[in-house]
Amino acid sequence: MQGKMKAQMFYAPGDVRFEETDIPQIKDDEILVKVKAALTCGTDLKTYRRGHPTIIQQTPSTFGHEFASEVVEVGKNVTDYKVGDRVVGVNTAPCFECENCKKKRYSLCTNLQYLNGAYSEYVAVPAHILKYNFYKIPDSLSYECAALLEPLACAVHGFDRIPAKTGDKVAVIGAGPIGLMFMYLLSLKGCQVIAVDLSDYRLEESKKFGVWKTVNAGSEDHIQEVRDLCGGLGAEVVVEATGFPNVWENAVNMVCPGGTVLAFGGTKAGTTITVDCQKFHYEEITLKAVYHHTPYHVKWALDLLSSGQVDGNLFITKKYPLSGAIDALESIGRQEGIKYAIIPEME
Repeated sequence: MQGKMKAQMFYAPGDVRFEETDIPQIKDDEILVKVKAALTCGTDLKTYRRGHPTIIQQTPSTFGHEFASEVVEVGKNVTDYKVGDRVVGVNTAPCFECENCKKKRYSLCTNLQYLNGAYSEYVAVPAHILKYNFYKIPDSLSYECAALLEPLACAVHGFDRIPAKTGDKVAVIGAGPIGLMFMYLLSLKGCQVIAVDLSDYRLEESKKFGVWKTVNAGSEDHIQEVRDLCGGLGAEVVVEATGFPNVWENAVNMVCPGGTVLAFGGTKAGTTITVDCQKFHYEEITLKAVYHHTPYHVKWALDLLSSGQVDGNLFITKKYPLSGAIDALESIGRQEGIKYAIIPEME
């Protein structure tokens, strides 16, 4: 397909321009899709504010990574998709050849292939991602809800790696989109979920996702409040979903002896934490980090959305046209709403 398209183009931190650019040209093993719905994400907000070393390696660049779309062109070697198919995928695929991939640590692949450009009218889907991390959307699933696939896959990956059991008391710190996804998944498993956040608005929103109790992190005694809700010893599992080092430390102090802390929120480069070594050792605390997603967890996340076990509509606060993508990201930066859907056809 020849011609121009509208897109949000990243030039530098804080400099994203809504302008026309060339429609991507596909290769024989690729497809061209028309974006039907894209979503705001904390990673895109951070990229807008300070750039990103892997997602954006040269400028100007298209921008954004959570989207669902319709196929408008297929390469001559593509047989699994046709024009008109409703499709969704994620922003990366592992190489399956590096040392980490050989050990099935796919989220740690050293040669991840990236897909960018959700805040555009059209996106070319690379062959490798198309093969391993792209799917047709069931008719019952809307484009907006399908676009949740990538962040939900990340949360499912973290959820899968923690030893939470039915009946466990689990604290989730951070009631942003990822934190709410953890709360949702854990409540579906039958855990008693405690939502911890600084925002009363977000804590109120968390009640839609099955939480048992809420604690405002602005309280001086909020760590003890969580411990008291768990019988005084602390939560069996604490999920950190903010990306602030001091919150990682708080999480360690909220967990019970023998418990697990999942550090899921990514921090800035160069930051450190301090842990009470005596507590860490003698209480046999497990501190675990989980990053990104894997093809297995992508498929799992799609099954959750398609079956209705996870209601994607709960995460969509409002819709914006493509020209309003940065306004939507700024709203997220002010902690207004959960996620915003960017709809190019609203222009």
